[in-house]
Amino acid sequence: MTTLTSATDTLTRDALAVLQPGFTGTTAPDWVLRRVGEGLASVALFGRNVQAPEQVTALTAQLRAEREDLLVAIDEEGGDVTRLEVRTGSSFPGNLALGYVDDVDLTRAVAQELGRRLAECGVDLNWAPSADINSNPDNPVIGVRAFGADTQLVARHTAAYIEGLQASGVAACTKHFPGHGDTAVDSHHAMPRIDVDLETLHARELVPFRAAIEAGSKCVMSAHILLPALDADRPGTVSPRILTGLLREELGYDGLIVTDAVEMRAIAGTYGIERGSVLAIAAGADALCVGGGLEDDGTVLRLRDALVTAVRNGELPEERLADAAARVRALASWTRAAKRAGPEPGAAAREGTVPGTAAGSGIGLVAARRAVRVTGSAEPLTAPAYVASFTSASNIAVGDETPWGVVAELDRLVPGTRTGTYDGETEEPAAAVVRAAGERRIVVVVRDAHRHAWMGEALDALLARRPDTVVVEMGVPQAPARGALHIATHGAARVCGQAAAEIIARGGAED
Repeated sequence: MTTLTSATDTLTRDALAVLQPGFTGTTAPDWVLRRVGEGLASVALFGRNVQAPEQVTALTAQLRAEREDLLVAIDEEGGDVTRLEVRTGSSFPGNLALGYVDDVDLTRAVAQELGRRLAECGVDLNWAPSADINSNPDNPVIGVRAFGADTQLVARHTAAYIEGLQASGVAACTKHFPGHGDTAVDSHHAMPRIDVDLETLHARELVPFRAAIEAGSKCVMSAHILLPALDADRPGTVSPRILTGLLREELGYDGLIVTDAVEMRAIAGTYGIERGSVLAIAAGADALCVGGGLEDDGTVLRLRDALVTAVRNGELPEERLADAAARVRALASWTRAAKRAGPEPGAAAREGTVPGTAAGSGIGLVAARRAVRVTGSAEPLTAPAYVASFTSASNIAVGDETPWGVVAELDRLVPGTRTGTYDGETEEPAAAVVRAAGERRIVVVVRDAHRHAWMGEALDALLARRPDTVVVEMGVPQAPARGALHIATHGAARVCGQAAAEIIARGGAED
């Protein structure tokens, strides 16, 4: 590769400053440390970088030995999307569960405890919360990551989450602006389009983002979605009308704007990552997320050089790049000041109404238990059960590394539990489950059964044969409750599985 610039000039440093790249390994590669020394101002951690909290702490210390004010970002929503607990499942139930409970003090407490754990590991920017409104039940990428489908509910919990997280000294990044909830396409794969009018956008999608701005969100993440009512030609991430005209000027937002990952197909497949990155900064973005799928030095150099070239050929104003870099450095200054000040004591539960909010408490399990909805009844489980997991393709944001379901927790409570996995390719899944279960009580675990016709058909066939079957829905509970006992957990985090397993083991009864 031909390097277009030296590693010391201001333009190069500004181009590096706006990148938020990922990397491979549980220690920092030499190339990352070298780029940090040259001006890289942020790095992003993913599940591949995490083994244990103490290892993450050592990793962030290694990075900051090169640059004290380095921003370390992570995508730790809790619930289904977890990086710190990628191999065990999250200790926090996720947004839909919190929205279902609808206790803003609880949401604030959960976010502050999550932030405390991130801060202890040396992370200071969290790409959360999702402020999307799950107005389209067929949405394949948001679902339980949203607080719900009600605009005002999403707005008040978005604000509470931001307050709790930032009280811990960790900057919140509210996403996915201007709203990814009313889509039926995953922007990891293609370009989603939302065809609603301006009145609907202002009355629905933008309301939680207004609440986030009022709550002081330090960062906002753009969405790779096309909204013709705002810009008929360009998706949000590369649209000056959306990032500068709407977010900056109309909504008055003055914090950091970061893009969703530029290697996602909605951008990479339309513009290519280099051109897409230049267009994003020119449109008003201040930082470029990259590294979920591309995590190498070559990618960083390609993006750095694309930005420098764009400035030199007049496509990207130098002052726009300088302004973006300055905003990154300003956020880094806030995080350093927040660390020096320490967590805000008692901020999560100012009214003292939420039990178990002390540092290190099991507030996530408290929330998960409150978020369970029980329909029907069943006798206590006195013998080991058979758990049938009905699965579909993994949401890329969630990933397939993170375990979900009730098997581990149910086996802890009733040792000897057995399990099997079934998908849309399984021939006659109901018959297969009955054969595998034998005399055992059957527990079927599904996620978003309403979006997968084969799941509904398999459930109906299974219940016709074994009407005492327990059904656990760990996605959005949009389908009708079925089964002798139906448990809706509003999320698939480890603590959601624990809460469901407790009900199954002791015998459930409708609330």
